Amino acid sequence: MKAIQITEFGGPDVMKYLDLPDPVAGADEVLLDVTAIGINYADTHQTENSYLSPQTLPMIPGIEVVGTHGGKRYLASVSSGGYAQKAIAHKSVMIPIPDSVSDQEALCMLVQGSTAWHLLKTMGHLEKGQSVVIHAAAGGVGTIAIQLAKLWGANVIAVTSSDSKAELAKKLGADHVVDAASEDLSKAIRDANGGRGVNLILEMVGGKTFDQSLLALGTFGKLITFGMASRTAPTPIHPGALMHGSKTVAGFWLANCFGKKELFNDVIEELFTLISDGKLKPVIGATYPLSQAQTAHKSMLARESVGKIALDPAL
Repeated sequence: MKAIQITEFGGPDVMKYLDLPDPVAGADEVLLDVTAIGINYADTHQTENSYLSPQTLPMIPGIEVVGTHGGKRYLASVSSGGYAQKAIAHKSVMIPIPDSVSDQEALCMLVQGSTAWHLLKTMGHLEKGQSVVIHAAAGGVGTIAIQLAKLWGANVIAVTSSDSKAELAKKLGADHVVDAASEDLSKAIRDANGGRGVNLILEMVGGKTFDQSLLALGTFGKLITFGMASRTAPTPIHPGALMHGSKTVAGFWLANCFGKKELFNDVIEELFTLISDGKLKPVIGATYPLSQAQTAHKSMLARESVGKIALDPAL
């Protein structure tokens, strides 16, 4: 099979397009013929070995695929090995894809869709009428979070880094758009909310963006961090700073939902229903040949991409 393999940790250039032996399925596992491969920020951390869980070499990166087995299509998570024409998935994490959902739409739901759902519902406890700030709003999680938040009655403030991304956020339903490069991001967010602090912030940039976002929270507001795309840590928080305003800072990692049907399979099936009903429209930003995984990663790290980025193993 054709696959991407790394034998040293580093940036996109460490990924090599090679012929490798087909993997062998073990007990309660299935060998999938991969038809579409999802790219996530987590993959860039995998190749650097900066992910929350340590990686081992040699490695085929990638944690999500769409594949066929027995004539049926499945969305599946894999611990690694996704950037390949064949991949091993445990039966418990294989989710049947309805005919009304395309391969690429399905890919949008495994990491980005379920992350957006949990950030808003499980972690954020979003209520109708509340204000929610969505950073990287034109990205994979952001484009879905905008739509879900509007569906659930929120006032959505999207933070984007370009005019084209701002237009996409508005098209998806954002009520207000804030420039990520604002000199005083905290003030810009509050201004977009009528001068008031906000109820909920979804943050995955880190560094100054995290710091400024925390200042934009209103009383009983919540900031949920689910990544650090800038690779820059925020300023450490003194507990006393959270007491003023009764603020909450929480973290979310989707891996904690794996193996829990009600938190993973059931959520994705609900998202599939929203797609089938026309209430959720995934944004497919670009599809690259598997051989061009390096280019796809570079585009994501440069913040050039929007929506979901995918790889086609047939190209």
